[in-house]
Amino acid sequence: MKKNPLSFIRWRSIKDYSLVLVGALIQALAMRLFLIPANLVSGGISGAAQVINAYTGWQIGLMVFIGNIPMFILGWRYLGGVKFALRTAVAISAFSFLTDFLAFYLPLQGVTDDIVLNTLYGGLLLGIGLGIVYRGQGTSGGSDILGRILNHRLGISISQAYLVTDTLVVLLGGVAFGWPKALYGLVVIYVSGIAAEMIAEGSNIFRTAIIVTENPDSISHRIMQEMERGVTILSGRGGYTGSERPVIYCVITRAEIAQLKELVKDCDPKAFMVIGTAHEALGEGFRPLAKP
Repeated sequence: MKKNPLSFIRWRSIKDYSLVLVGALIQALAMRLFLIPANLVSGGISGAAQVINAYTGWQIGLMVFIGNIPMFILGWRYLGGVKFALRTAVAISAFSFLTDFLAFYLPLQGVTDDIVLNTLYGGLLLGIGLGIVYRGQGTSGGSDILGRILNHRLGISISQAYLVTDTLVVLLGGVAFGWPKALYGLVVIYVSGIAAEMIAEGSNIFRTAIIVTENPDSISHRIMQEMERGVTILSGRGGYTGSERPVIYCVITRAEIAQLKELVKDCDPKAFMVIGTAHEALGEGFRPLAKP
């Protein structure tokens, strides 16, 4: 029976928007349970809103929404047009609303007065929320948009982009809440960036192996039989000798590295092997490239 492509598109859209809403809720929980009670500035528009709130008492969520309007326009231009705009509009609106809404139902003092716990758990939870929003193909607005632009345009990792775009806000947080809080704020930004990157791009549990050997048949056969992993034989040529040398390429899990090293050593002790990192592996033997 032929599948209806429109039903797949609808399901994909529902899934994306669900991820965006869940991510926005987790971010709001991070703000209300850990960051706001501890006066820890998380960077971006939300961090600036915390600073303004300290002096004016204006609602943080409302200021986040207003401050994101120019960032939203910038993101529309650089991060995917209508598709980006709709998901990001949902993320910004949900996060802004939930940040103020949860204030009526969650303890204002948070769950702990330990600054270290607030820093670590606030940053972790905030990053998880950001990463889930990314997986829904949206952003959370603010410096998040600037960070994504730097990531797309310049190849800067998400964690590094956060440090670049949020430094000014952290400095403002130091003026408002004291410099020790600003230093902890830098840790929040770093932890949230790492967590967001892991959720959005994978946790680096896969490894790629490139093996240059004079005994490719034996090594590839044992990899396929004993490890049940596929291999690809590439043609290579030594830059110094000019001689042709086969190159084996395969993808394994982190737990299989030691087994592969031992296998290669048994077959060809003189082999040259490079182990690299893959954020994600899609296809036979791993997660399907496209869900049926």
